[in-house]
Amino acid sequence: MNVILDLCVVPIGVGVSVSRYVAACHPVLKEAGLEPHLHGYGTTVEGEWDTVFAAIKRCHEVIHEMGAPRISTVIKVGTRTDRAQTIEQKVESVEQKLR
Repeated sequence: MNVILDLCVVPIGVGVSVSRYVAACHPVLKEAGLEPHLHGYGTTVEGEWDTVFAAIKRCHEVIHEMGAPRISTVIKVGTRTDRAQTIEQKVESVEQKLR
């Protein structure tokens, strides 16, 4: 099943700035064959359900290996069975309506 997923990974117990931990997830997602779309409060990815969730697990492992004792992650997941849709198509649909 294909999924479009929004991910916000927040390491806890590492100080105020968490950008280096967030940045460490980017190559993990890329190595999984995903194309991460970074935004102000998270990252959006699309792909096969098992691939995406395995990559999120690996992000947690990497961040823990970096010394974060805790991680809080918020995930929003969307799936469709009526047709395939990409992140870009979803954004373009809204942008067309804004014109």
